[in-house]
Amino acid sequence: MSKTKWVLDPAHSEIQFKVKHLMITTVTGYFKKFNLEVETDGDDFTNASKIEFTADVDSIDTNNEQRDNHLKSADFFNASEYKEIKFSGIKYTGTKEEGKLQGALTLRGVTGNVIANVEFGGITVDPYGQTKAGFTVTGKLNRKEFGLGWGAVTEAGNVVVSDEVKFAGEFQLIKQA
Repeated sequence: MSKTKWVLDPAHSEIQFKVKHLMITTVTGYFKKFNLEVETDGDDFTNASKIEFTADVDSIDTNNEQRDNHLKSADFFNASEYKEIKFSGIKYTGTKEEGKLQGALTLRGVTGNVIANVEFGGITVDPYGQTKAGFTVTGKLNRKEFGLGWGAVTEAGNVVVSDEVKFAGEFQLIKQA
C-alpha cells in the first residue's frame, strides 16, 4: 500500500500546556506556531510510519507578556538557543479509536521518552472536498527531566511552579493528494 501524507490544518488545531502555580491554581499556555506531519498506510493511523511535531518556542503565549518572556529565558525554554520543541512518534499501541503514542520529546536539547493518550475523532470530507482526520492528544511530563529546572520557593516554603506539566492538543490533519 502506498504512503499517505497528512499535514496540519492550523486553523482547526491547537496545542496547550497547564502547570500549577503556587500549587493553588493552574496557568494555561499555548504555542501559536506549530506543525504536525504524519505518514500512514492509506487511512490507517495505527501503523503511521512518521509522526513529527514541532512547536516554535518564541510563539509561547500565556496571556501575560512578563511570564511569556520569563518562559523564553534561560530559566525555562531558553528560546534564544533552543528554537523548537520536537516530538517524534515511535510506537502506537491501542485501537483505531484510542491508544497510547510513545515518542521522543526534545526540549532544551534534552531528549526523553513521553507517552501521550490519543483519541481518534474520525475522518471526514469537508465542504471544500478535503479529506480531514481529527485527534485529541493529552499527557503529562516532568519539566525538570527536560532541563526546565527553575524552582523558586515562597517564604512559606511553597513551590512556585509545579514540576508536572500537562499538555493537550487538538489536531486536524489534511490528507494530501
